[in-house]
Amino acid sequence: MAIELGLLGLFLALWTVALAALLGFLPTAGLLNLSFYQLYGVAAFLGWLAGNVFVYRTRGTPRALRRRLILIYFLGPPGFIYLLRSLADLEVQTAAPFAAIYACGIFSIFFLVPVTLKTSATPRRRIGR
Repeated sequence: MAIELGLLGLFLALWTVALAALLGFLPTAGLLNLSFYQLYGVAAFLGWLAGNVFVYRTRGTPRALRRRLILIYFLGPPGFIYLLRSLADLEVQTAAPFAAIYACGIFSIFFLVPVTLKTSATPRRRIGR
């Protein structure tokens, strides 16, 4: 559980910086130019990683704790996606305003794949042996 507390602090810091950049308190526009493929690739990787780590960390944990942990693993990493998007040029941000939302959709899909398939990963008993 100590790892999750550290991740919670990291994700809260990322969300704070991303929101400060979104509201205009931090001038971050133009610091990093990522193409859409790179942004969506980062979102897919983060979703895959967060989903697999969530499945690994919640094996054998009670359902109430699993519900709390999914908040950390599912809602935390998109803060990094929004932060990356706020680092793009202002012209690029205004030309494609929904790119961060689409990236979060990609994150969600790649997060939910290992979470929904974790029950099928249990070894099956062979009949007749």
